[in-house]
Amino acid sequence: MWVICCFDLPVVTNNDQKVANRFRRFLKEDGFMMIQYSVYGRHCASSESAYVHIERIKRNIPKKGSVFIMKITDKQFGESTIFQNAEKEGPPVGWQQLELF
Repeated sequence: MWVICCFDLPVVTNNDQKVANRFRRFLKEDGFMMIQYSVYGRHCASSESAYVHIERIKRNIPKKGSVFIMKITDKQFGESTIFQNAEKEGPPVGWQQLELF
């Protein structure tokens, strides 16, 4: 399961920039990786774990701007196509789940 957070926050004033940077830092500290500048993703082992991280985002949403959160499956994320400098790349590799025998 993947949680994707897309946002468009104002950065006109110094205070707006601080708020936007604080939100980005929060996402990184919560285990999200930057997919694009205002698009962050995090792999979650289960739907319950994804729910926990979505609730954390909701508690930290800035008062100004727009935030979009979506939850997608590993298969849907794996079927995405990414281009970097017009070169096709595979999707980012998620964390491997530890299996104990």
